[in-house]
Amino acid sequence: MLSLLPERLDRILLLGAHCDDIAIGAGGSLIELCRAHPGVTVSALVLTGGGSLREEEERAALTSFCPGAQLEVAVLDLPDGRVPTRWERAKLAVEELRSLGEPDVIFAPSPHDAHQDHRTLAKLVPTVFRDHLTLGYEILKWEGDLAQPTVYLPLAEPVLREKVAKLHEHYGSQRDRSWFDAETFGGLARIRGVQCHARYAEAFHASKLVLGVAPLTGVDPVD
Repeated sequence: MLSLLPERLDRILLLGAHCDDIAIGAGGSLIELCRAHPGVTVSALVLTGGGSLREEEERAALTSFCPGAQLEVAVLDLPDGRVPTRWERAKLAVEELRSLGEPDVIFAPSPHDAHQDHRTLAKLVPTVFRDHLTLGYEILKWEGDLAQPTVYLPLAEPVLREKVAKLHEHYGSQRDRSWFDAETFGGLARIRGVQCHARYAEAFHASKLVLGVAPLTGVDPVD
């Protein structure tokens, strides 16, 4: 197992189909990364929930999950469950983010996610961000679509407790969901921790990683 630590982290990009997706899938990682890199720019785009209570929840939650960061949040009003029919608008929104600068890491839904909105966004991301590190986060739900992840970020127990507390504090509209509880969030984190020799962890899916042993010189190594 190889541990990779970023030499720099200037900009993080967060993509979610629904308000709470990002915090559920990568909330602990955001807490850790933002505290380790004070002042990092975090840009978030959520496709649904705009103009509703859910947008208010999302803005407050991401502010809490990204301590010390320069946070930018955009929440669109695409219809929940109908994102595949709004492909053009969704892609234009992601392309607009692309024009703002180069992210060092992107957190987005996993391509194999069974929810149609999540899956649509996941398929859209590599059409816009072709040469960027994209980590697909997990969301446990009824469909049983969890797959074996390839990337892990260990979480200390206090960070996991903080994540769970923040989820319950900021997403009051979701508390009646059968899966929205501490056992769900902690159980998955414990399993992923076992898989990376940690107590708890968040796990992600990466389709491509490029490793370099030295700074690129601009010369094609094949020549």
